[in-house]
Amino acid sequence: MAIASEAETPKDEPTFDVLPLTPEVKSAVADLGYVRPTPVQRAVFESASRGKDLVVQARTGTGKTAAFGLPLVDRIVRRKVKVVQALVLCPTRELALQVTRELEALGKNTGISVLPIYGGAPMPKQIEGLNAGAQILVGTPGRVLDHLRRKTLDPSKIRVLVLDECDEMLSMGFLPQILEIWNQLPKELQVLLFSATVPRGVRRVAESRLREPEFITLSGDHIGALEIEHFVYISQGDKLQELLRILQSESPDSAIVFCNTRDDTQRVAQELQRAGYNADWLNADLSQKEREAVMAATREGRLAFLVCTDVAARGIDISHLTHVINFDFPEATEQYVHRTGRTGRAGRMGTAISLVSPSSIGNLYYLRLEYKIHPIERQLPSALELRTRTETDAVLQLAARFTTARETERSLVRRLLTHERAEAIIAGLLRDHLAANGKDIVPAPRARYSRHQVTPPVVVPPPVLPPAAVARVVAPVGVVLPPAPAPAPRGPRPERIEPVRAERSEESGTERQRRRAPSAAEGERPRPERARVAAPGAARTRRLGNGPSSELSEEGIRYEVRSVSAADLASVQETGNGPTARSSNDEPARDSRVAGSELGATDAESAGTSNANWEGPVDEAFVNVGRDDGVRASDVQQALSNAGVSDDDTAYVRIRQRHTFIGVRRGLMDRVVSGLSGQTIAQRSVEAQPARPRQARR
Repeated sequence: MAIASEAETPKDEPTFDVLPLTPEVKSAVADLGYVRPTPVQRAVFESASRGKDLVVQARTGTGKTAAFGLPLVDRIVRRKVKVVQALVLCPTRELALQVTRELEALGKNTGISVLPIYGGAPMPKQIEGLNAGAQILVGTPGRVLDHLRRKTLDPSKIRVLVLDECDEMLSMGFLPQILEIWNQLPKELQVLLFSATVPRGVRRVAESRLREPEFITLSGDHIGALEIEHFVYISQGDKLQELLRILQSESPDSAIVFCNTRDDTQRVAQELQRAGYNADWLNADLSQKEREAVMAATREGRLAFLVCTDVAARGIDISHLTHVINFDFPEATEQYVHRTGRTGRAGRMGTAISLVSPSSIGNLYYLRLEYKIHPIERQLPSALELRTRTETDAVLQLAARFTTARETERSLVRRLLTHERAEAIIAGLLRDHLAANGKDIVPAPRARYSRHQVTPPVVVPPPVLPPAAVARVVAPVGVVLPPAPAPAPRGPRPERIEPVRAERSEESGTERQRRRAPSAAEGERPRPERARVAAPGAARTRRLGNGPSSELSEEGIRYEVRSVSAADLASVQETGNGPTARSSNDEPARDSRVAGSELGATDAESAGTSNANWEGPVDEAFVNVGRDDGVRASDVQQALSNAGVSDDDTAYVRIRQRHTFIGVRRGLMDRVVSGLSGQTIAQRSVEAQPARPRQARR
């Protein structure tokens, strides 16, 4: 068992000429702009090319993908053999897509076919890619196992298995699936394990499964964490407002904001959007198309702030990231190391900022003891400090506007500065200049738009209301609505600037069917939409009642005005909120098919999901967890995927108060019961069994 180690990178780093690459691969490397191989790429290439089993420890962002990608496309995969020869397992869909793009770029001149397979993507398209002769398969364990069980993936010709981020996969509970996949692969198999850390679980797998493995140890994520700046702010209670004050003071160019729960990711992202920041959230509740749209916007620099959980961020590689912000301090010190390892890469400066509540002080203490990381404590910026920042931004804007001056103007300025009333004169000139341009002294939010190139809130001119419009609209405290103008034909609506999430508007017929609300003829009372954010920095939207709506704006606040009944108007006057439809029992008032736009996130998850295009017989399973346990439809679907039941085999998921019903394709009941039983959903151990006939439940 050999151990290779490499300390600091030499000053005269070698070029890719030191690696015996074929001309096709060397040309692709040059096209990517790579000049010198990283230490991990130099250390891995020769041993991997000779067929050695490897355990490679290197921090995130040091070129690990190319480290195993170069041997794969250059030496290991036979170009003329059109079958799957290499399998790369990744913990998340995003990382699988990222690895696929890298391998395709490295092998673009070789004709090697790379295919990504992961849950949430259409199964027929993946089967078509396998039949077309894919040679390198990059996927998540659940979907790879699904293909093996369906016999759509032939593993007999696979020569090498790569586990990327294997420490994170083990911490996410993928070991049973990985071992099941591993047992179906040929015995003569080369295995490459890549990890930022080598905990006991990774070492145990290496020692029991690998043949005379070679350990290549470079710097782990904890070394990278020591190379960036760490700061903490002690929270006083209102963390959202404190986060906004920190962002205004620190002024990061781009950041990942970490939360400990999925609900907080959406709440924090929406608050950042309202404040004018270009932000969006990423969590397990989003569909695959939505996740890919958010990641594309982040990689391309169109999204400055990504708010996510630890699970959603697994494998995310954003090269231009300057800050990592812990809105919630992580519960484990390893999580802190993994989070902060996403900044300060490739020799760049990085900054980690944490909001620490009193209950998390102990976790901060353990971080100092275990990893010798001592964040510097800072005080939350005061109102005076924020005003100073605002004034500084205003000066910078003026300096950018007026870059040159003629000699006569300089002479006048020098005389002006010696006058005893120079300050009052300059203030008056500044006031006149701003008034002539229709502006006031630049406020803090406008300064932020300047620094981050964020789109300011859209100010929509008040439209003309028809005579039948509602006579009274509830306005926020302190906002005086303009008087209703005389009736006139409605003009064209102004264009709205949509947020990044607007890119997700394309949806399948199935998704549209899931979002369709039952009509009044079906016995359901139409229900107003919940308040939502229309665009980054856009005004809040409030919908009252039902019927045609129109908008009017005052100080950047948008209202949607609808005709309401007398009863609904009385409800608005009493509570200050729009009328709501409630059910008298504890079951959802709406059919389980309703999700997305008609229900809020929590209600939609409680209702569950269904496959509107489903045809054929269904078996129904009973699971002993429900809404009271915090179960979401996405949690159940992930557990089904882990059990080898794909989305295409699932007719519906109906979440009730204390239990859940799952409809699956006829003949899969044994797999559902055995696969779900013993899994953990919403921190509860699951027991599944065939559901009783509906008549027997009454």
